[in-house]
Amino acid sequence: MAEVVWEEPFCGEGNNCFRLGTDAEGHAFIAVSGQEDRYLTDSREALQQMILDIKAGKADHLL
Repeated sequence: MAEVVWEEPFCGEGNNCFRLGTDAEGHAFIAVSGQEDRYLTDSREALQQMILDIKAGKADHLL
């Protein structure tokens, strides 16, 4: 597995914290903070849109 560089955790009010990461090839990753070995990966654009939707309150139930 390529080395993933994780950003600082994002924590919503009363929800789990999650982290975004990228590798040297530009692949995007998302994981629950503290469980970075269990991640999802997709295009950076897809993950960015999901995060924007979560922050906008459209997908609170996912966390």
